[in-house]
Amino acid sequence: VQLTESGGGSVQTGGSLRLSCAASERIYSSNFMAWFRQVPGKEREFVARIAWGFGHTRYADSVKGRFTISKDGPANTVYLQMNNLKPEDTAVYSCAIGRQSSNSARDYDSWGQGTQVTVSS
Repeated sequence: VQLTESGGGSVQTGGSLRLSCAASERIYSSNFMAWFRQVPGKEREFVARIAWGFGHTRYADSVKGRFTISKDGPANTVYLQMNNLKPEDTAVYSCAIGRQSSNSARDYDSWGQGTQVTVSS
């Protein structure tokens, strides 16, 4: 399956962005979709995930209360609404699909190309 992200950009502190990730094929109820982010020189960091079937969500502590992951089943698309953005949220954000409920990047099978989010102070 191919994943294509969109919606990145540059905002000031406190601003909002909405990322989208569209899958080229049907996402099944057994799948999990996640967002990760990465800055140069650091490992990929888990941001949020959603169980495609039941819609259960999990968030990294650093984004809890500010970011919301959601899905559009018929459109095979997952979203990440990011509010009250901070400079430390600056990173390349990538979506991924897997078959396990996991915060580890190694448990995800396919990845999008990533979209840059830059938050200035």
